[in-house]
Amino acid sequence: MRRLKLASCVAVVMMTTTLLPSLDASGATTYRVSATFPATLSVNLPLLRLHFSAPTNARTLPPLIAKPSLLTKWQQIGPNDVQAIAIGPLAPLATYTFMTPTEMRCITSCKFSATRPRVASVSTSLTWEAQLLAELNYLPLTFTPATSQSDLAQQVNGTFTWAYPNLPTTLSSQWRLGSDNAILRGAVMTFQSQSSLPTTGEADATTWSDLLRAVAADRVDPVSYNYVDVAMTSPEILTLFVAGHVKFHALVNTGISVAPTATGTYPVYVRYLTTTMSGTNPDGSHYSDSGIPWVSYFNGGDALHGFIRSTYGWPQSLGCVEMTFASAQTVFPFTPIGTLVTVRS
Repeated sequence: MRRLKLASCVAVVMMTTTLLPSLDASGATTYRVSATFPATLSVNLPLLRLHFSAPTNARTLPPLIAKPSLLTKWQQIGPNDVQAIAIGPLAPLATYTFMTPTEMRCITSCKFSATRPRVASVSTSLTWEAQLLAELNYLPLTFTPATSQSDLAQQVNGTFTWAYPNLPTTLSSQWRLGSDNAILRGAVMTFQSQSSLPTTGEADATTWSDLLRAVAADRVDPVSYNYVDVAMTSPEILTLFVAGHVKFHALVNTGISVAPTATGTYPVYVRYLTTTMSGTNPDGSHYSDSGIPWVSYFNGGDALHGFIRSTYGWPQSLGCVEMTFASAQTVFPFTPIGTLVTVRS
């Protein structure tokens, strides 16, 4: 599943010859201005840096004009240099136009007398995405910021710690901060499902907007973090983890050799209380089984579900993970959209 990746921050520098400020007949002092402007914006980097032709006080500067509107402030970084930083949240995946000054005139106050529009887009990162999901309890990890946060939605440096130390390594070994992985995709799908969004597992602009609103409203995940592990050993056993603890074990049947259950970790993507399953048998005949209960599809046509067999614990299905009706009914409430299922040999 491809995820949106944005370009890294690359500065485009415009330099002018340093001149002393000029004084015109009206008594106005004119400063020449050059700018360092990023191609993409990040919450951790300045929006814009200005170099003036003479020493300038950041506190006397007029506000930076941005469209869409964005609260900013100037910081002094040298006698002739200032930078603008955002004091309001940047909208993820948005494009901003800044009126970048090339000249400033001061009499009793200063104003930018010449500007040019410059456009930049807001970059996002998988680390920022993970921070928000952890703050909302959609990940099996907690996030501790390195510095105090006035706004929980702002990206800050911090530490991720496992919320449930007893989770098996089949799950925990898949976590890589800052990279795409099944744990992050599953958490995004769960959030999207609970926010009535398409459950793509990719954080598009709408998902980002909802994530920020959820953090502002402290709208945390209302259910526990669950995980399903299916061991294709002898006997074959499903283990359900709820909030880091083993909740349930069940004997299951996985796929036969000509229609094996694929190994790997996958998020549940669609569910049915009851459905009809149809397809082709290995001998080419067609099957159509109605009334299959407690179904959670996690990989293509592979699903957790109930199915009547005389025995359980060894390969008998055409790729699904079958269990008794009673076991499937027990597992089903703990496998909402986004729940990860690991199948291992």
